[in-house]
Amino acid sequence: MKRDEKYFKGCILGGAIGDALGRPIELKKLKEIKATYGSKGINNLTLNDKGIAEITDDTQMTLFTAEGILRANCKNGRCYIPAVVYNAYLRWYSTQRNIDTRGYDECTYNSYLLKYDELYEDRGAGNTCLTSLSKEEIGSIKNPINNSKGCGGVMRVAPIGLVYNKKEAFRLGCDCAALTHGHPSGYISGGMLSCIISCIIEGMEIDEAINCAITFSKDMDGYCECVETIEKAVKLSKDDLVDTDAIRMIGEGWTSDEVLAIAIYSSLKYKDDFKKALICSVNHDGDSDSTGAICGNILGAYLGIDNIPK
Repeated sequence: MKRDEKYFKGCILGGAIGDALGRPIELKKLKEIKATYGSKGINNLTLNDKGIAEITDDTQMTLFTAEGILRANCKNGRCYIPAVVYNAYLRWYSTQRNIDTRGYDECTYNSYLLKYDELYEDRGAGNTCLTSLSKEEIGSIKNPINNSKGCGGVMRVAPIGLVYNKKEAFRLGCDCAALTHGHPSGYISGGMLSCIISCIIEGMEIDEAINCAITFSKDMDGYCECVETIEKAVKLSKDDLVDTDAIRMIGEGWTSDEVLAIAIYSSLKYKDDFKKALICSVNHDGDSDSTGAICGNILGAYLGIDNIPK
């Protein structure tokens, strides 16, 4: 078992580091990345004028997921956990749209995260998340709010795996991703990541954790696309290919199944080297901050904060 704060911190901080590493090269083609950072691509955090490596909405929403989970577990009696997490996302939404929350439900908007001015920053939030949270309805698997399979559902759910057992984590990961993303790949990927993190915290190897997540996924309607993409990444991680070529065969990470698959490929390929795995996960044509964030979540939970380079 890895129910120790060094693995919990590793998961959250690892995701933030991967997010920050990939942020400057998101949307850039690999050719452009290499022209700017050298033949091996970006390999160190880029600092702003205050000496800080900036996170994106991926880490912002991960923090609010964690807050929602903590709040749900502090409530007396039973509650519908996805609804509590949804309220946490409304708090995040208020930071992105400068909403004056005075007069609103105090239970929803009384939050210690809202006290941090640094979180009131637009860091490239996804349109699907913003649009979904602007509506007066909550998406679910049975009543999807849209047909999106963008990566905004999966990139934020890692904290679920730190708290719940693998079966509960899979279910809740799906439910919390479906709050804003209605395509099966959009929420099954969320269930898979939550399950993988939970299995790792329980002491499983990464490949065992992935197999467990695949097994749960096959009980879901519409699982084929997500599972096939993940299985391709696992297979490619065992081949002797150049990383950028292997990742190109997976995709660019604009859909949730691809972003999870790229993170899984990198985590399996360099499971004992946090920095190499993150460098691998972000240097490609595509959504580099999200692939880096999820790879950081997985390996941070696996290796612990003590094995993240200072």
